[in-house]
Formats: sequence, structure tokens, C-alpha cells
Amino acid sequence: MIKMIPISASAGITGFESPATDYKQLPLSLDELLIQHPSATFIGQASGCSMQNVGIFDGDILIVDRHVKVQDQDVIVANYNGSFVCKIIDTKRRMLLSANDEHQPVVIHEYDQFSVEGIVVRSIRCHRPSPLLMNDAAVEPTFNR
Repeated sequence: MIKMIPISASAGITGFESPATDYKQLPLSLDELLIQHPSATFIGQASGCSMQNVGIFDGDILIVDRHVKVQDQDVIVANYNGSFVCKIIDTKRRMLLSANDEHQPVVIHEYDQFSVEGIVVRSIRCHRPSPLLMNDAAVEPTFNR
């Protein structure tokens, strides 16, 4: 069970009472908050800069749900010609789009090996290195963007 501090703090606060005096025990589970379909969800780590304009940065943790139905313009993880990629899917034009102008759209051709592995439903950014993520095999797979 996580203890939650019942305050909102903006980055510009210059002084306030210690929030530790107001801890409340709340029934909050990060699993329940972040994962809607546990048996159909996997976690990976983003690699690269192609999805920055949707808030996914190099090293971010991606929560990917296989149960959610793909919709046009969803952020997905796909197997594209043998590589895991994280992209925006354009279902109308059969394209994979980046969220960074430095990366060109990719057309999904008939001859390409392509399968959607799931929808990115959440992303998490660690602002300090996590010892759990220091090992390259800690969070698999890594999704190139």
C-alpha cells in the first residue's frame, strides 16, 4: 500500500508545511492505476527520439495493452519486419508515423512482415536512474522509435 500526500504542489512553490505530517493511507495500487488488463499487458522500454512529440522519450517505460482494439492514430508497439517499433498507426493510409519531424513516415507494404503487438496505454519516465533498469535485460523488450 502506498502512502499518498494529499496536496498538490506546483513547481514554483517556495515554501509549505511538511507534507509528511498529513500522510493518509489510501487504497492506491500502481498496478490497478496503470494496468487495466493484467493478463494482456506487457511492459517495455522506449529507445530513441522519434516519439518525443507525444511525450515518449528515450528510456521511458511503456505499458502496452494487447486487449485494447487498435484505432487510427493510436500509439502502438508493432513487430515490423522483425523489429519491435513504437509508432503512431495511420490505419487509413497503412503507415507508421513518428512524433518527431526528423523521422519520415513508413508505409506498410503487402510484403512487409507486420503485426500490432499492442497499444501503448501509459508511459512512465524515471527522473533518477532505477537500479532495476540498469541491467539491459531488466525490462524487455526495448522498442525502437
